[in-house]
Amino acid sequence: MAGRFWNFSDLIQQVSAACNLRPPASSGRNRSSGDLADYCGTRDQEAYKTHDEDEDEEEEEVMGMEFVVMTEVFNAVSAMTIAYVSLQEAHNPWDPEKLRAADVAVVGELRRLGELRERYLRRRCYGGGSGDMLREAVVPYEAAIEELKREVKARDMEVDNLKEKLRSIIGETTSGKKSWTSLSRRKVNCITQVPAAPAPELFEGAMSGVREALDTFTIVLLSLMRAAHWDIAAAVRSIEAATATARRISASSVIQTQRANAKFALQSYISRKVFQGFDHESFYMDNGLSSVLSPDQYHRDCFAEYCDMKSMDSAELLNIQPSCNFGKFCSNKYLAIVHPKMEESFFGDLEQRQQVVEGRHPRSQFYRQFLELAKAMWLLHLLAFSLDPAPSQFEAGRGADFHPDYMESVLKSPGQVPSGQVVGFPLIPGFKLGNGSIIKARVYLVSKN
Repeated sequence: MAGRFWNFSDLIQQVSAACNLRPPASSGRNRSSGDLADYCGTRDQEAYKTHDEDEDEEEEEVMGMEFVVMTEVFNAVSAMTIAYVSLQEAHNPWDPEKLRAADVAVVGELRRLGELRERYLRRRCYGGGSGDMLREAVVPYEAAIEELKREVKARDMEVDNLKEKLRSIIGETTSGKKSWTSLSRRKVNCITQVPAAPAPELFEGAMSGVREALDTFTIVLLSLMRAAHWDIAAAVRSIEAATATARRISASSVIQTQRANAKFALQSYISRKVFQGFDHESFYMDNGLSSVLSPDQYHRDCFAEYCDMKSMDSAELLNIQPSCNFGKFCSNKYLAIVHPKMEESFFGDLEQRQQVVEGRHPRSQFYRQFLELAKAMWLLHLLAFSLDPAPSQFEAGRGADFHPDYMESVLKSPGQVPSGQVVGFPLIPGFKLGNGSIIKARVYLVSKN
């Protein structure tokens, strides 16, 4: 029998034949076959009594034990297969919680198989016969288990490598800022030139990016307001009241002008929200003092993050680490800009807002458009804290006289701005750079009278 090849069907037939042809042991013996012996004992118990009864009973007991072990082996292999499929599915899309659970399940089933193997080897005390049969049946599964172990080990190494990359991307530096590796510098089929050092020209370019992103998001928001049948004039009056100062000018003249240029009033509102807290190293999201305690190191960290993040897609970054400093910044600014009533009127529910409150980032087109503005703003902020000395921010107050050296009007008019024009409301603040350059503040002008 040791020289024969046994497949699964042969094994089942052999076990069934053993159960049908041999009676169970007496009720006083402790048998490992359990219910299987009871089942087999339903046949004639007295018909086949011989002088070799004890040997038959022992052989039947071994067969019953082997059948039970094989059943448990098959169950364990099936469970491990299911767990391994879950482990593979957790890699795409990346789901750390599901990955952890699947990994625990696979390891648990492997341990279970190992325990079954040890139990079988300890209890098998007969050479040849059914022991050889069971060994031949188990060998292919042992080979499969070893192959699965190798695959699991390879997957574990892959997971460890990915974790290491994540730590290098989002790890805390000594200054408390997030660092980014060369992995985050990539876009598909795109390699960018990384500047060697921060320069005022980079800040000017980043400021242009903020203006462009602000214009685009304003248009998107205004189109949604109109589609939702908002009272644009009422919205403008609300913005007018929010930007009011002690120095008063005719509200009716400003609002009348704004009705034809509601875009600028809305842009003023958005700009005020995104620039709020710009002077602090973390937009006041925490009480960080790294820029004061270690200014040189902090400048280098900010510029390194700027270089790494510049060419990285915002949604890709937040998909990797939604709770990084940039992710928190996006959440805070979205909740500040998009009022609950505004979102509900746009989309019919507050599902996106709820996701943001929970620390997640929606995949909607509207939120992706907002991320473009948030990224442009974050890059500008990083550059501001990379430069030494840092740019000095200024803003034209409502009702202030127009100064062409420090301000520019958003209303394009040929020639010079007519005299008697004052600031109706500010749109985007200006900056004075360390090299003496001035980035003019953008303002909406109205007649003083």
